Amino acid sequence: MLSNPEFIVYTGPMFGSKTSRLLSTLEKYKYQHRRTVLFKPLIDDRYSKSEVVTHGGWKMSATCVKTGPEILAFLAELKEEPHVVAVDEAFMIPGSADALIWLYQYGFTVVVSSLEMSYACKPFHEIERMLPWATRVEKCTAVCTICGRDAHYTHKKQVNDEEIEVGGDELYDPRCYAHHVFVDLRTKIHDK
Repeated sequence: MLSNPEFIVYTGPMFGSKTSRLLSTLEKYKYQHRRTVLFKPLIDDRYSKSEVVTHGGWKMSATCVKTGPEILAFLAELKEEPHVVAVDEAFMIPGSADALIWLYQYGFTVVVSSLEMSYACKPFHEIERMLPWATRVEKCTAVCTICGRDAHYTHKKQVNDEEIEVGGDELYDPRCYAHHVFVDLRTKIHDK
């Protein structure tokens, strides 16, 4: 437990280096001799079932969980409390916000990397809950696959009814404001 904990959130679209920033932050904490623990959603098996892996191949061992309460249960079983609790893709873990907010209030430093909204620009509940508690929010941008400008949104190539669908560049593209699908929605609204 720390006397001045942090709650850091790295967020933005797919391919915005959110996970790279998370892993870099954890590496810094390790050099500061802080004990860290890293969690990832059980459903996210894109590159590894037991590691958080960036699109560029950087990886770190992680514990897979389905829910926020599983994070707390895992921590309760540890012989030594960590100083830092990190979660990759927190939007995929129901109840993660409540668990991480509780840990922060208890004095743990919390570091999160996650999309903040879906391809349809709907905010993810877990991230919405966390943001007011964050002591630092870093909006990470990617590069628009159409024009090369900064991309703040995630485009889904094959739209279906699933709001959360695990995938990489075969399913998602980062897009700028001008090339994201909500531009089409604006046109429909103005046509009415």
